[in-house]
Amino acid sequence: MQRGEGVYLFDDSGKQYLDFASGIAVNSLGHCHPHLVETLQKQVATLWHCSNLYQTEGLNRFAERLTAASFADKVFMTNSGAEAVEAGIKIIRKYHSSKGTPRPDIITVSGAFHGRTFACISAGMNKRAVEGFEPLLPGFTQVAFGDISAMQAAITPQTGGILLEPIQGEGGICVQDKQYMQEVRKLADDNGLLLFLDEVQSGIGRTGKFFAFEHFGITPDICSIAKGIGSGFPMGACMAKDDAASGMGLGSHGGTYGGNPLASCVGNAVLDIILADGFLQNVTKNAELLKGELQKLGDEFPQIIKEIRGIGLMLGIKTFVPAKEIMQKLQANGLLAVASSHDNVIRLLPPLIIDSGHIKDAINIIRKTIKA
Repeated sequence: MQRGEGVYLFDDSGKQYLDFASGIAVNSLGHCHPHLVETLQKQVATLWHCSNLYQTEGLNRFAERLTAASFADKVFMTNSGAEAVEAGIKIIRKYHSSKGTPRPDIITVSGAFHGRTFACISAGMNKRAVEGFEPLLPGFTQVAFGDISAMQAAITPQTGGILLEPIQGEGGICVQDKQYMQEVRKLADDNGLLLFLDEVQSGIGRTGKFFAFEHFGITPDICSIAKGIGSGFPMGACMAKDDAASGMGLGSHGGTYGGNPLASCVGNAVLDIILADGFLQNVTKNAELLKGELQKLGDEFPQIIKEIRGIGLMLGIKTFVPAKEIMQKLQANGLLAVASSHDNVIRLLPPLIIDSGHIKDAINIIRKTIKA
């Protein structure tokens, strides 16, 4: 790939692709959004880095806006989603140890993907991510997806928290059940556990709400974000309530580049657009249109398409034939998508700025591909 513009990518032969992969749910505002380009260019000429030993106006403003728009009281800036998850794991352990009752174990859910650091692959236990890197780090217990009884049974005096994705991305666009999520929240409260939601892929407007957990009527104690918050610029954050973050005193965690002036200015520019009046409502409108058209394709090709799943613009097509094979043919026909690493699902994760014309073009390419 050589160039990007809006919802399109262009390769070195000049071929145009409708980008419904978005760098794996990263380019939330498409490629080279004018507001982001202008904002970053101004910052590049002003200040790149001074470390977070010092305050900067952009970082303070970003943290204030992010907390004002969410459940959180505190924000720790990172460079990636994996780092944000690592920070959340440390918050859970530090919370309990600071109270004099270490509870280092964390319950996770099958099918999860939390990143590729050692703590993240140990939490996710994804066979493909783990293979060749054993032994894993101790302290993680995995239970079956959607099984509240198994989760309850897994709690011991050593359990300090629960970590899960409201919607599993790599796991195949698997949406957690609303009642299950509410029961998980109650289970955490009843047992003095911290609930940590990984919204690296599902957050920042991807589902039509600022956070996916809003669909379930709950709030977490800790939440990791990345991907869409930078719309292509590497950045992430771990967010937490005051009580959850109470163990994280000065110097207990750190990072050289987190919250650097370039990242902070891009994060603020993304928030300018995503938090603007009507933006998320428009995402929901286009998401409903796209999902409706995909369901029509499912009715048209029942021998190929098993199920359409997902919320907002985080959608999946579960197929009877290999998803990667279809994805490659979609690419040849000018549409970029992403195959999940689990459950034979094609992920559609378009920029949040798509319109009905882009949806029509995408559906035409998918129909042509599946028909062939």
